Formats: sequence, C-alpha cells, structure tokens
Amino acid sequence: MVRICSDSSTMYDSRRAKEHGFSIAPLSVTIDGKTYRELDEIQPEPFLDIITQGHIPTSSQPALGEVVEMFEDGDPEDEILHIAMADGLSGAYQSACAAANMCEHKGKITVLNSHTLCGPQRYLVKNAVRLAKEGLSCAEIVERTEKLIETTSSFLVPADFDYLRRGGRLSPLVSYVGQAMRFVPLMSTTEDTHRITLAGVKRSFAQAVDSVTKKFQSMGAGKNWLISISHAAAPDRAQQAMEKLRAAFPDTDIEINALTPAFITQGGPGCVAIQIIHM
Repeated sequence: MVRICSDSSTMYDSRRAKEHGFSIAPLSVTIDGKTYRELDEIQPEPFLDIITQGHIPTSSQPALGEVVEMFEDGDPEDEILHIAMADGLSGAYQSACAAANMCEHKGKITVLNSHTLCGPQRYLVKNAVRLAKEGLSCAEIVERTEKLIETTSSFLVPADFDYLRRGGRLSPLVSYVGQAMRFVPLMSTTEDTHRITLAGVKRSFAQAVDSVTKKFQSMGAGKNWLISISHAAAPDRAQQAMEKLRAAFPDTDIEINALTPAFITQGGPGCVAIQIIHM
C-alpha cells in the first residue's frame, strides 16, 4: 500500500486531509507573539483580523517532529510518498527530507519536490491518492506526478506593494513608486521555482489577469487542464479573474479557494494567486 502525505500548502487542514485519504503536516504562522499551526489552530479570517490591527506575520515550515510522527503513524510496511511544496519557497521540502532520514523505515519513504504550491500541489496530492487507490506502486505514482509537475505555472497578484517590500521581493524605490502610481504588481515563480519574482507591473488587476491568460494560452491550456484561483479575503477579485479566464478557456476546469495564513503572510491581504496544471 502507498500512503500519501503532504503539507498544508494543499489548503487542507489535518482533519479534512484525512477525510480525503492523505495526511498533512501544517505550516506555522507567528503573529502578535503567538505561533499557530495554520488551518488546524487558526483560520484565514481571524488571521486577517489580527493583520488589520497592525501586526506583521511570519511563517515557517512544518515542525520536524510532526513530520516524523506523520511518517511513523501507520503500517511500517507501507510505502510513503510525501509531496512537498516547492523547495526554496519554503523549508517544507528540506524538513520532510530530514524527517524521512530520522525514521526507521526511511527506505520506504519518498519525498517529492512538487516545484509548486497551493492549487496545483492540491491537485497533485489528490491525484496521487487516486492512483494509490488504483493500486499503482510508489515509483509509478512518482513518474506520473513528475510529468504533471512539468505542466504547472503560477502567478500572484498582490493587492499592493507593501508586503513585497517587507518580504524583500522588491526594492523600496520600486515599491514606493508603484504604490504611488497605483500600479498592480504581477509576480511569478522563477524557472527553477525557488523564488517568486516580479513578472511585470500592470495598470489594473484586469490587465494582470490578461497577461496570465496569454501565458496560459501559449501553454495550450484547454480541456483536461485545471486553473486554480486562490485569494486572501478577495472574493470579488477572484470572481473577476474567474469570469475573464472562463471566457478565454470555456472547456477548462476552474476552481476558487481561500489562501491559507502562511501564504497570506507572503502575498498579503487581498492577494490573488492564479495557477494552472494539466490533469
């Protein structure tokens, strides 16, 4: 039997993950002097409320001990496939590798760098669970998952430049000029998926979505693709993106999800992530 594990970048809490046939180790967020396991101990809404009070959050990878416990919580004869969020965007992958090496049955544990996060990672994990139920071996699931990873692309549209400046992703000068001119930053993952970088500066959110649409069109998106829209308390912007993308890709599955506290920490309140993966 192959057991699937991951982290809360899948946008599942521990209970819901179990209901869907896999296990997760939650990322953590620290705000106003307190640390929480995201989704298990704090939800996006109260987290955003604390941010609006002027507190600046930080995030960190799942606790090493929790990952070890997750790996050891089951039949030691099981193979384990852990699909981690992109190495470089978090320490979750490295933490999982270290945890695997601490387990007695480490030879049965495979840690896979998803090279992505949120929507596409969520799909990769759900698909791996399906393949495991169909009886595929861990090696077979890894092979199919790696092919899907190659089809992913991710963009982030923050609501303002402040969080990018505080996170060191933009220089203060670019941030202040962009904010003053009311531009909209468009971020994307680098080719090696280790960082999020500035992909462009647009006049409006609609123009940012148009740029993402053109990228997805160049990838051949259509039937059997999934577009994931995730937002931080920005349902109107998410819906606007949905409508524009639906017009461009009428045969493509499109879903909307709420971002978790760890990713709100990176993108800030009001941000919208737009991602794609082949199904």
